[in-house]
Amino acid sequence: MLVGHQTWAFENTPVILTTGTVGGPFEAQGKISNDFDILHDDMWLKQASFEKAQQMMMEEACQLAIKKSSIEKEQVQFFISGDLINQITPTSFAAKTMGLPYLGLFSACSTSMESLALSASIINGDGANYILSGTSSHNAAAEKQFRYPTEYGGQKPPTAQWTVTGAGCALIAKEGNGPIVTSATIGKIVDMGLTDPFNMGGAMAAAAVDTIETHLKERDLEPSYYDLIITGDLGHIGREVSLDLFKKHNVKITEDNYVDCGLTIYRGGQPVLAGASGPACSAIVTYGHFLNLIKQGKLNRILVVATGSLHSPMSVQQKDPIPCIAHAVSIESGSDQP
Repeated sequence: MLVGHQTWAFENTPVILTTGTVGGPFEAQGKISNDFDILHDDMWLKQASFEKAQQMMMEEACQLAIKKSSIEKEQVQFFISGDLINQITPTSFAAKTMGLPYLGLFSACSTSMESLALSASIINGDGANYILSGTSSHNAAAEKQFRYPTEYGGQKPPTAQWTVTGAGCALIAKEGNGPIVTSATIGKIVDMGLTDPFNMGGAMAAAAVDTIETHLKERDLEPSYYDLIITGDLGHIGREVSLDLFKKHNVKITEDNYVDCGLTIYRGGQPVLAGASGPACSAIVTYGHFLNLIKQGKLNRILVVATGSLHSPMSVQQKDPIPCIAHAVSIESGSDQP
């Protein structure tokens, strides 16, 4: 299963059986609103706090993934997920509601692909038949924790990004019909010495490049093997930095097959500055928009590289640099499998 030093190849090809995607009112105005299962018109979801609203979205995404399948909740062996909030409480409280064995993760905005990679690895090794894998975020909850409450009205620089409100979950299975997970490359921490929490795209770009280059090298692939190489939430700034780094490293990635979830979810004119971010960003865009394109036969192979900025309010206050990471998972239609 191990290919090279950081890459798993899944010979038993775990299947993404079903997915569930949930968004908020701002996401309903975006470019891919038709790819959501549920869109709420209220940021609060009639809850007492933004964190409880985030918990509810995670529960809804999990329930949707199970409801779309032919299995019962009791057949799911594990729930693997996480989020940005202190002690990943929205996810942990959702896990309590779901009543499933639970592995909680913190990998910031790269949590979507970390959870998918771990789920696929467990299933590939016969450790489970069904696993729920997902993540969530909430704009107002993240602003309150990492910056200022939205009521404060603080001004942001053009390099800042907009945290997505939503949740995405996938039901990963040992067998069945659906796109397959063929490999995963686990990223390393890359620290460029940047300390500005309002420029996460710039900070994460080098981590994305490092993981993509490692994945291609260890799997002995050219970038053209994939119809699309999809980063999580580099936004405009991080995307330009990463393209410069690819050029410098002589990696032949073209702008045509290199896209970013943070530049996919919203329309031009929505006030998101450098683009979208948040764990839900890559989860929703992947499990909704891009998997729909695979199911429609418009894509065959994609590499999803979710990027995470692993700082905390405390580390920022102490002027520490921002450690970043990126995890890559290859998803294929399976139409060319024997």
